[in-house]
Order: sequence, then structure tokens, then C-alpha cells
Amino acid sequence: MAPPATSSGLFTFLKPRLRPQSTDVAAAATWGVAATASALWLIQPFDWLKKTFFEKPEPEA
Repeated sequence: MAPPATSSGLFTFLKPRLRPQSTDVAAAATWGVAATASALWLIQPFDWLKKTFFEKPEPEA
């Protein structure tokens, strides 16, 4: 069995077996996208987003 690749950087203090793997990062990103989509579906702030970011305020005369 080949020795594990040494990682330089953030997780060098962890044992190689406990370091996050690329599949762990991908799974966390997937769950983050799912959580964000669920929150948007639950709250549905689309009117507020449209009013806040896309409509220009009327100039005061």
C-alpha cells in the first residue's frame, strides 16, 4: 500500500486518516446547496428580493 499523500496546509495537525477527503468536501457542498434551496423554498422571499435588488427607487422631486 502506498503511503498517503502529505497535505500541506490547514489540516496537517490531524492524522492522515482523520483529514477531510475530497468526497467529504463535495458532500458538505452538496448539503449546503440543498439546505439553501430548502430555505428559499420554505421562506420564498422572491417579492422582497425583486423589490430590494431589481427595482429602481422612484426619484424624490
